[in-house]
Amino acid sequence: MPKQQIKRRGVHMYEQPTFFENQADQPLAARLRPRNLEEFAGQKHLLGEGKVLRRLIESDKISSMIFWGPPGVGKTTLARIIANRTKARFIDFSAVTSGIKEIKDVMEQAEKGRRFGEKTILFVDEIHRFNKAQQDAFLPYVEKGSIILIGATTENPSFEVNGALLSRCKVFVLQALKTEELVNLLKRAVTDPRGFGKQQTDISDDILTTIAEFANGDARSALSTLEMAILNGDIDEKGKTTVTRETVENITQKKSLLYDKTGEEHYNLISALHKSMRNSDPDAAVYWLARMLEAGEDPLYIARRVTRFASEDIGLADPRALEIAVAAYQACHFIGMPECSVHLTQAVVYMSLAPKSNALYMAYERAKKDALTMLAEPVPLVIRNAPTKLMKELDYGKGYQYAHDSKDKLTNMQCLPDSLSGKEYYYPTEEGAEERFKTRLEEIKKWKQQHRPQ
Repeated sequence: MPKQQIKRRGVHMYEQPTFFENQADQPLAARLRPRNLEEFAGQKHLLGEGKVLRRLIESDKISSMIFWGPPGVGKTTLARIIANRTKARFIDFSAVTSGIKEIKDVMEQAEKGRRFGEKTILFVDEIHRFNKAQQDAFLPYVEKGSIILIGATTENPSFEVNGALLSRCKVFVLQALKTEELVNLLKRAVTDPRGFGKQQTDISDDILTTIAEFANGDARSALSTLEMAILNGDIDEKGKTTVTRETVENITQKKSLLYDKTGEEHYNLISALHKSMRNSDPDAAVYWLARMLEAGEDPLYIARRVTRFASEDIGLADPRALEIAVAAYQACHFIGMPECSVHLTQAVVYMSLAPKSNALYMAYERAKKDALTMLAEPVPLVIRNAPTKLMKELDYGKGYQYAHDSKDKLTNMQCLPDSLSGKEYYYPTEEGAEERFKTRLEEIKKWKQQHRPQ
């Protein structure tokens, strides 16, 4: 009989279940949770024969590690498989209910165990929920070998886990399950006695494939959908349950989208939108836009990113791009979803087809570099305001040339600090309308060359 997780004073331990617990009352995903590596679905790159993680588990030579992957791919299940196989003391720690005091109590127990030759494996689900102070509390015990830390997270550990702690952990990336892997899992659920194997069920492979596609790589979501479909299926006089496509469509309504507005997928999708527009691919841009909006993304967030794109990647190649982007933002603000989807579509298509120039972005980056290294560089006296008598006496504004007073509306007045005199930051391209700005800039430079003071 497999070990079962119980809780004592905020800490989860693994013990044998009692005979009075009814597994039939558990959700399908819980009943079918893999008990060993043979039952585990997916992650062949880590758990296939001879792969590194499989060897570590089978040999009970686990070191500190972090499982990183989307929901429903088996991070917690792997931890439980390790718990059932290891000879070490296994503790499941809650990031939600445990503070620094509880961490230190467990660490002290682990340190005492180490002195007597006992290993302690500490599993922390959703380790990204721990704050910096809580994560720091683990560090000395990981360094000493008092504990073997296993963390699980849906967030990129590079951003969410302290660098010192991360450097002492091997990161294993778990991938979303493939459709065929989910189909095999669903078939097992229909025939396994822990699932629906004790009842007659008629469900076609096509419908199982549809459910797998709906789940979008999430095993837990796939099993939950299957369970709902079977429980809501048509039952004949002999007790046989038939699941139809209509039943599945009524349950799912629409495709389950993998999207966390604060997680990595959020940044992956906005990156895909940005780069599709940059690559002048309106079809891809509209697709990624739809992915985000249908998953519940705030349209104002997308509109703000499009506004940034208008200047970063188009700039003066098409000055109207910024106008379109700002107008789209205002439209989203005025009418919201779902109506504003068409305004955002107009904006991303316009951005995709517009001529591209990153000259403004590069100009700022060049200037920023100098600004950061010369923060104390004084403003030339000639372009300082002189609102007081003292400032005038100190030559503030002395020699200032008012461009509007000149015939050509140009002067040769130096506006950069002496150390940067003659430095250039903006290099216009010849894309779209920016060619006109390039021509104008060349005319200005020529005029200044001709009217250089002797």
